[in-house]
Amino acid sequence: MKKYTDVGTDIEKVKQQNANSGMSYNEVKEYLAKTMAQNPPSSDSMEIRRK
Repeated sequence: MKKYTDVGTDIEKVKQQNANSGMSYNEVKEYLAKTMAQNPPSSDSMEIRRK
């Protein structure tokens, strides 16, 4: 039996679409924080950003 919200949204379909949508905003933030901690930007790349 399918579950629907009061307005008729198929809950299982939404869950499936979310599973296929890629990383969430918070997952991206966590990934970038870990990546930047392991590989901090060099002073050369910081200089390029200022230009």
